Amino acid sequence: MEWISNPDIWTAFFTLCALEIVLGIDNLIFISILANKLPIHQQAKARFVGLSLALVSRIALLFSISWIMGLTKDLFTVVDIGVSGRDLILFLGGLFLMYKSVNEIHEKMEHTEGEPTLTTKKVTFGNIVLQILLIDIVFSLDSVITAVGMTDYIGVMIAAVVISIIVMMLTATSLSNFVNKYPAVKVLALSFLLMIGVTLIAESLDFHIPKGYIYYSMAFAILVEFINIRTGSRKKKSL
Repeated sequence: MEWISNPDIWTAFFTLCALEIVLGIDNLIFISILANKLPIHQQAKARFVGLSLALVSRIALLFSISWIMGLTKDLFTVVDIGVSGRDLILFLGGLFLMYKSVNEIHEKMEHTEGEPTLTTKKVTFGNIVLQILLIDIVFSLDSVITAVGMTDYIGVMIAAVVISIIVMMLTATSLSNFVNKYPAVKVLALSFLLMIGVTLIAESLDFHIPKGYIYYSMAFAILVEFINIRTGSRKKKSL
């Protein structure tokens, strides 16, 4: 039980918990937006399944640390730029995230609230879960590499991942309802995911964009929108 009295382990644990929760925000937003496309009685189940898949994929990747670290080695070179397995996954994941975000924003602009959608694509529970699984793998890779860089204790990594997923599960319904209730917030969330997609592609090309910039800018935008919502509700009450 030496780890109980080791302050370095506890510092790494709490720091990693905070980082995993922050890194999981974009994943949670993506899951919430996709789940909201399903019938109401299936949405909670889709969010639970999506977050459970995220937990399973992250723990599985943590037990494959040697393979994960191997993904950072260059497989081939393009124009003097080394391309690794991680780069390929981030690049394809970024493209997928950008495509989904732009497609959702386009649908939001083309169709007003309550107007029937003209799309012929059938939205099914399995289809939504498959999309969640694909993007879970991308976000899990980023999360696991962060965890590996923070500590050498796999128990600490797994505990931090489990705690972060539990927090996400507890807040998923509230976040989903909030995003679904206010259309402008949903557009902001999609814009956030679009920027995350751009950063994933940039990371795959060895251009590091600190995610803190994106989180702070989106937090500011959401704060402004929250003020607009509060102001609008007060005006309605005064009328």
